[in-house]
Amino acid sequence: MTSPQTLSPEDKKLLVLARATRTRIGASEGAAVRDLDGRTYAGATVDLPHLKVSAIGVCVAMAVASGSKGLEAVVLLTNGDLAEADQAALDDFGGAVVHVNP
Repeated sequence: MTSPQTLSPEDKKLLVLARATRTRIGASEGAAVRDLDGRTYAGATVDLPHLKVSAIGVCVAMAVASGSKGLEAVVLLTNGDLAEADQAALDDFGGAVVHVNP
């Protein structure tokens, strides 16, 4: 786990985006990513009866759909651990995960 005080200014921006997105809808997780071009994407867990996507899954999907070629950084706010599927997606698309205590 990383303390918010030790984050770079760019990673603090990701933290703010992840926290705001998570809080806005009361999701179990919030995430934000920065792609290799410096664009940011934020997402929260989607938990509908017929669609379930993790916060990281939302962010990666938005980045890929926007034409991104990879990730530079990822912030995940969760009470649990990084899911195996999320780690696999990050392995596919890149990006170092910064775990922050919510």
